[in-house]
Amino acid sequence: MLSRAARPAFQAGAAATLRPAAVTIPVLQTANYATLREIEGRLKSIRNIEKITKTMKIVASTKLTRAQRAMTESRSYGSTSNTVFEEAETKPVESENKKTLLVVCSSDKGLCGGIHSGLTRGTRRLMDKTPGDYNLVVIGEKSKAQLSRSNPKDIVLSFAGIGKDVPTFSDAQAIADQISLLPTDYSSIKIMYNKFLNAQSYEATIVEAYSEEAIAASPNFAAFEVDEEVLANLREYALANALFWALAEGHACEQSARRNAMDNASKNAGDMITRFQILFNRTRQAVITNELVDIITGASASEG
Repeated sequence: MLSRAARPAFQAGAAATLRPAAVTIPVLQTANYATLREIEGRLKSIRNIEKITKTMKIVASTKLTRAQRAMTESRSYGSTSNTVFEEAETKPVESENKKTLLVVCSSDKGLCGGIHSGLTRGTRRLMDKTPGDYNLVVIGEKSKAQLSRSNPKDIVLSFAGIGKDVPTFSDAQAIADQISLLPTDYSSIKIMYNKFLNAQSYEATIVEAYSEEAIAASPNFAAFEVDEEVLANLREYALANALFWALAEGHACEQSARRNAMDNASKNAGDMITRFQILFNRTRQAVITNELVDIITGASASEG
């Protein structure tokens, strides 16, 4: 037997157990509202990413104009050196006892598609296609990180801080000075860089930087009447010209690739926003419909 004071509490507890719909409906609504909040948060983050990618695309487009102008100027340096060596019929000196130096021109920045990985693949392809004793000089942290996993012992020199601005001849001259200080006497110096084809495409290309021995052994080099005392200076100057050409072309390719990558990322973000907006609208409509059903069911129950 229950006392009169305990009967109201017992009756209230029993009445609560007899109404399961009243208990389960708030749980369902809470789950739906949480889902809406998650979708809304995802939409907000995607919109922020879209703003960033659009801004980076605009910045890359602006930098690309300057990079193409610098690339055009650098080609005059490189083509002049090439004309001299073509007229002199200069060819690399083949020697089994000497190493080949391969200079890889990349940069420190990412978010530009597969431009750096393509350059790294081209370097490995060259080393596999023409086996030999190679040393690597890597300009830029991106290709350095990739080549360090496959050829860590071949890297003798590396440079960082590349790609922040348009390359200058002073930058190329400083790199050429450091390469000239390497103790090894190389039979050939090859520069691997990304050649600018158009705003949508590029390819890994090699330009030869001849050694003093190769220049001196040129059949028609005597026609230029260059003293032997300045032969080392000519070789270093030609190396700086080739590096300036390679860095400027690579920088233009990087800005073009970054603009294209950010354009694709912005389009993908727009597609995701559209899909999530449709999902958000459908989920919100489902929540409203459930609430209306609950209200109508409660009103019908109260009338009955």
